[in-house]
Amino acid sequence: MRQPSRRKLAKESPLGVKLLRSAQQARDWVNGKPGRVRVTYVPVPQVDIRKLRSKMGLSQTQFAARFGFSLDSIQNWEQGHRQPEGPARILLAVIAKNPKAVQQALGSL
Repeated sequence: MRQPSRRKLAKESPLGVKLLRSAQQARDWVNGKPGRVRVTYVPVPQVDIRKLRSKMGLSQTQFAARFGFSLDSIQNWEQGHRQPEGPARILLAVIAKNPKAVQQALGSL
């Protein structure tokens, strides 16, 4: 005797439909298929790390330790070998505008 299937088709919820559609759109985008995709760019200014650090009177080691960067990153950015990207670039922009707020948030004030 055959037992009834345990899996029953559930009604599709609006959230489930949206999630499935989003996953399909993401797959299509990754595979290079054209489609409607919303991309948001947030302009973040470039920060001269050497100038910012000097203005604050900090060594590379002190700056890295105070704001949670690696010393290698600071050195590479200042020497022009690499450019800060993503969250690091945003954090540097905030440090340039209001270093005390960042220090306060990190508990180093």
